[in-house]
Amino acid sequence: MAKIVIDPITRIEGHLRIQAEVNDGRVTEAWSSSTMFRGIEKILQGRDPRDAWYFTQRFCGVCTTVHSIASVRAVENALNITVPYNAEMIRNIIIGIQLVQDHVIHFYHLHALDWVDITSALKADPAGTAALAASLSPWPLNSATYFKGVQEKLTAFVAKGRLGPFANAYWGHPAYKLPPEANLMATAHYLEALDWQREVIKIHAILGSKNPHPQTFVVGGMAIPIDLNSQNGLNADKLAEIGGLLKKAKSFVEQVYIPDLLAVASYYKEWAGIGGGIGNYMTYGEYPQAAGGKKLWFPSGIILNRDLSRVHPVDHRKVAEYVDHSWYEGDGQPHHPWDGSTEAHYTGPTPPYAMLDTNQKYSWVKAPRYGGQAMEVGPLAKILVAYASGHVPTKGAVDMVLNKLGVGPEALFSTLGRTAARGIETLLVAQELPLWLGKLIANIKGGDLTIHNNEKWDPESWPREAAGYGFHDAPRGALGHWIRIKDGQILNYQAVVPSTWNASPRDARGQTGAYEAALVGTPLHDPAKPLEILRTIHSFDPCLACAVHLVDPGGNELIKVQVS
Repeated sequence: MAKIVIDPITRIEGHLRIQAEVNDGRVTEAWSSSTMFRGIEKILQGRDPRDAWYFTQRFCGVCTTVHSIASVRAVENALNITVPYNAEMIRNIIIGIQLVQDHVIHFYHLHALDWVDITSALKADPAGTAALAASLSPWPLNSATYFKGVQEKLTAFVAKGRLGPFANAYWGHPAYKLPPEANLMATAHYLEALDWQREVIKIHAILGSKNPHPQTFVVGGMAIPIDLNSQNGLNADKLAEIGGLLKKAKSFVEQVYIPDLLAVASYYKEWAGIGGGIGNYMTYGEYPQAAGGKKLWFPSGIILNRDLSRVHPVDHRKVAEYVDHSWYEGDGQPHHPWDGSTEAHYTGPTPPYAMLDTNQKYSWVKAPRYGGQAMEVGPLAKILVAYASGHVPTKGAVDMVLNKLGVGPEALFSTLGRTAARGIETLLVAQELPLWLGKLIANIKGGDLTIHNNEKWDPESWPREAAGYGFHDAPRGALGHWIRIKDGQILNYQAVVPSTWNASPRDARGQTGAYEAALVGTPLHDPAKPLEILRTIHSFDPCLACAVHLVDPGGNELIKVQVS
C-alpha cells in the first residue's frame, strides 16, 4: 500500500489537498481537504439584507456573479418580492454568458492539460493538424499556415525556458494518448480561447458595469435603466452589441469547443468507466422564463442511485451540514443552513502540510447532505436531471454526443461523462442566450420598461422576522444562500456552495463526498505522477475560494507562506 498526497491541487480556484491510499495500482481510499478558511458569513451579521449580495460576491474572485444572484434571490424569497420580466431576462443573460465563458476557460485552461500533452505538439505536422481540424469543423482558422505559426510560437516559448504554469506538468506521461497533430490543434485553441473569453465577457461590462464583481444586481430586479434614447441606459446600440457578442460566443462553442471535446474524448473512452462516484445528483434548476423566477428552463431535481427513471423534487428543508470532520465547532448534530454557524476550530497538524489524521477533523469544508445523503452537483447533475425529465434540448444534445462517441447513457456516470456534460451545458446555454435577448427586446418593444420592483424597498414594510433561501445552479453546480432577517438586519447568513457539496469530507456516518468517492478505483500508472487523480478532480472544476490569512484570537498571524 502506498500513501500519496497532492498538495496543492493546481489549475483550480482556492486551496485543495488530496490524500489517497493506492493498492495494486488503484486508489482504494481518498480524502479531500480544503486547507483554507473563509468565514465571510460572519461579516454579514447585523448588516442590511439588501447589501448582502455586494459582500457575498467577495466569497471568491472568480464566482462573483453567482453569489450575487443567489444572494438577491435569498432576500427576495424572504420578503416575497416578485422580480419583473425584464430583470429576469437580463439576469439570465448575465449568468448565462458567465457560465459559457467559465466552462470554456475550464476546458482549455484548467482541464485540457490533463489530456493534452503540449510538448507533443512540437512534433506535429501542421498540414496534418489542418486536415484533422477541417474534418471536425468549418472554423475559419483551420489552415496549415495558421497551425505552423502556432507551432513556431510554441517552439520559441519553450526555447526561452520560462515555462511558467507549464513547467511542472507530467509531460510525456504514458497516460497521454492524443497524437501530435491533435495536441497541436488543442494547443492552438487553448490560445484562441484566451482572446475569445476576454471579448464575450464584455457583456458583463454592458449589463453589469464591470467584470468581475458586477454592480447592477439589486434586490427586486436590476439597477440598469432601460432607455432606448439615452446613452446612459440600456439602449438599441447596447442591445445590438450584446447580440454580436452572443453570436461570437455561440460560434466558438459550436465550431471549436464541442469538436475539440469530442475529438479528445474519442481517445479516452475508457474514462467512461472511471470516476463515477456516489451516484446521487442534485440540481436547483436555472434560468427563469417568467417574472418572479417561475418556470425554470433547466428543471430542478434529484437523481438517486443513478436511476434515470425517476426525478425527485428538491426541498431546501432537507439540506443540513455536518462538521464532524471539519475544522468548526459543533454539537455533533447536522444543522440546516438557517441554523448553521461558522465558528472556526482548527485541530489539524502544525505545520498544516504534515500528514492529516483523517479519522479526526481534516478539512475547512463542511459536509452538506440532502436527506442524510451525499450529493454530486454540477453540470453532470444538471444534464442528468434535464435528460431524465424529458427536457427536449438536453435530450437532443446528449444523444448527439453519445452517438458520436459510440457509447450509451451509462457512460455519463464517469469522469468522461462529467466533462462531456459540461460541454453539453455550454452548448445549450450558448444556443439559448440569443433567444433570451430576443425575448427581452420584444418585451421592451411592447412598451414594458420595468426593471425593478420597488414595493418592498422600505424596511418599514418588512415583517419583524423573515427567512429565505436563494438558489442558483452555477457553473460548478447547486449554490444555495440562506438568510434570517430580524428587525431589518441580517441575523444569520449561510452559503452552501457547489464545491462544499463535492469537496466535502466524510460525515458523521462515514459517507464520503463526491471527490472522495469518485477517486476510488482510479487506476494509476505511476503513484509518483498521479495524472489520473487530477483528471477526475479537475472534471468537477473545484472552487474553494481565493485565500485566507488565519489569525489567532489576538490577531496574530499563525502561518506565513513564502514562495521562492
